[in-house]
Amino acid sequence: MAPKATVYKVQLQIADMDRGYYQDHSLTISQHPSETDARMMVRLLAFALNASDTLAFSKGLCVEGEPELWQKSLSDEIELWIEFGQSDEKWLRKASSRADRVLLYTYGGRAVPIWWQQNEQALSRYQNLAVWNLPEEQVKAMGEMVSRNMSLQYNISEGEVWLSNDSGSVHIIPEQLKG
Repeated sequence: MAPKATVYKVQLQIADMDRGYYQDHSLTISQHPSETDARMMVRLLAFALNASDTLAFSKGLCVEGEPELWQKSLSDEIELWIEFGQSDEKWLRKASSRADRVLLYTYGGRAVPIWWQQNEQALSRYQNLAVWNLPEEQVKAMGEMVSRNMSLQYNISEGEVWLSNDSGSVHIIPEQLKG
């Protein structure tokens, strides 16, 4: 029998001074058996950084041809496509052709500069693609905040994020690789 996804209840309080967005969100998210706690927290961070009334998690890792996080218009056009990890150029080309904007959040420490060096030139062609790197220590610290019922506060100002819960906080400084 295959392992099942773990379900998390998450209360987010987002205060994004950069965008003037102040909102609470109640989310139920599934963690695929192959997904680490740190990666799931990267997904939640991406949600907080791009939060809107129409931003939503898709069906996830199991669905081919969909991002894990996206924003669609009322006419079902993809306005924002968000990917995670070190995606290949072919996948990002497909995303760039289907969405108005594409964001890629990379993480993984020393592997990211190597991946970026190999892909920077090819990815520079896509004007609607932005690539952000999340430092390994900060991703690891976010992963340590995971519990089945989470209450997380995201304070975003000048491109930096303070993530906090009842037990502590993490200062996150995303590095923009491509704008």
